[in-house]
Amino acid sequence: MCSLTEKDRPIVQLLLNTGTCSRCILRFCCVGSQALYRCPYKDLMNDLKEFLKNNQEKEDMVCFDVVDPPCKRIRLEHTEEGPDELNHNGALQQIPSVNENTAMENSAVKVCNVCLGILQEFCEADFVKKVCQKVNSADYQFTSFVFSVSLPPQLSVRERAAWLLVKQEMGKLGLPLAKDDIVQLKEAYKWIIHPQLSEELGVPADGKSLFEVSVVFAHPETEEECRFLATACPDCFKPAKNKQSVFTRMAVIKALEKIKEEDFLKHFPWPPSSPKNLCVALEIQCNNGAVFVAGRYNKYSRNLPQTPWIIDGERKLESSVEELISEHLMAEFKADSFNFSSSGREDVDVRTLGNGRPFAIELVNPRRIHFTAEDMKGLQQTINNSSDKIRVRDLQLVTRSAIGRMKEGEEEKTKTYSALIWTDKAIQKEDIAFLDDIKELKLDQKTPLRVLHRRPLAVRCRIIHTMRSEYIDEHHFRLHLKTQAGTYIKEFVHGDFGRTKPNIGSLLNRTADILELDVESVDVDWPPALDN
Repeated sequence: MCSLTEKDRPIVQLLLNTGTCSRCILRFCCVGSQALYRCPYKDLMNDLKEFLKNNQEKEDMVCFDVVDPPCKRIRLEHTEEGPDELNHNGALQQIPSVNENTAMENSAVKVCNVCLGILQEFCEADFVKKVCQKVNSADYQFTSFVFSVSLPPQLSVRERAAWLLVKQEMGKLGLPLAKDDIVQLKEAYKWIIHPQLSEELGVPADGKSLFEVSVVFAHPETEEECRFLATACPDCFKPAKNKQSVFTRMAVIKALEKIKEEDFLKHFPWPPSSPKNLCVALEIQCNNGAVFVAGRYNKYSRNLPQTPWIIDGERKLESSVEELISEHLMAEFKADSFNFSSSGREDVDVRTLGNGRPFAIELVNPRRIHFTAEDMKGLQQTINNSSDKIRVRDLQLVTRSAIGRMKEGEEEKTKTYSALIWTDKAIQKEDIAFLDDIKELKLDQKTPLRVLHRRPLAVRCRIIHTMRSEYIDEHHFRLHLKTQAGTYIKEFVHGDFGRTKPNIGSLLNRTADILELDVESVDVDWPPALDN
């Protein structure tokens, strides 16, 4: 059981007199009972009035009416001295006792001078219903929720001022008050609002939930209250490209930790004055955690890039593997956006055959998240029916961590290719037969000229594990290669003006070029094969 004792009396009286709401008073009295904060605001105020009026013996108690637990009582002790108020310079100043009418006038009617109304108006049923209407209208699938709140940065300044006020009052009683002893505003707010949101939405609050309901509060009237910190602690406020203001909550907190108490008191009045207006809820947003879909794709077109081909803002080809797959996933999952990744990539004129290339797609903020194995099979069929340029297999839901397996040891994996090769000089079958005997051929590949605009200049060591030649005619043969992943096959054939050594041209002692290239297998055992 949490209770207010005689040591809390001057704190309650002082904060009531300066315009602090009943719930913030409980916070600064270090009351940790969640049930007390959920009591109706007016009931809490009346209980605090009774606490101040009561002059009974030490063991007498004043009840706090709560549902769970059924009753909270405040332990009373005799008081001998009235509270003191702190002036703007931090000196103690005697103030008159607070009567119940003053307390009600300052704390029940006025906007709280500490929380700026967040623990007042925004704990009421009307606001909870407003939040839930926003959630329901967004049409998300979810089985639990996590609630987050963004507070105005100047609220931290007011919190610091109130803490210093209370700490000095406690010091008169010979009692310490660390900042961490106070119940944090966000914590108290969630204690109050979680049960209401849970009841209204019909699902439990869960700190690990992937579905987030967030509220962003602002208080334009007091926005200027942080500015003195920029002068006192300029190194804490640095412009950032993605931030509209340097006065972020984290920057303000950092400055408050750095500034000396006496410097703070010179610039900020305490107790802080009560504002005229409540905070405003700038945004009520919903966000579902990303869903990840994996599979393998075959690419049958020699005129289809893996990702959109755009040069200098101009699109070169109308579609891509990424788009042919993702457009259907986006529509079914009702996601905001997506991120595509794969185990390597093929050129626009290269086919991917065999079991295909592993890929994964991150679907950002999906509205629909519940899909059965049959649903995924149907979605796979929809993708395959939509185009003859690609085909997808083993389509399935995976976790974020599982995607890492696609990239694990990527350069140690092997890939199998089939290349159609042309030579300038006539060849016979016996001229290329020796290629079949070459094993573990080491290459030095300087970054190809064709990718130098997007890849750093470097010399990469790659290995051709095996080769098997297939004679066609005097100027053509097919070469089947098993290579280390990351090997530039085209450059291995034509040499890239000597940037890849050795190469087929140098091995055959003639000019060679590649006419067609197919990826026959990508030896990555992921995602798990499905019976589809």
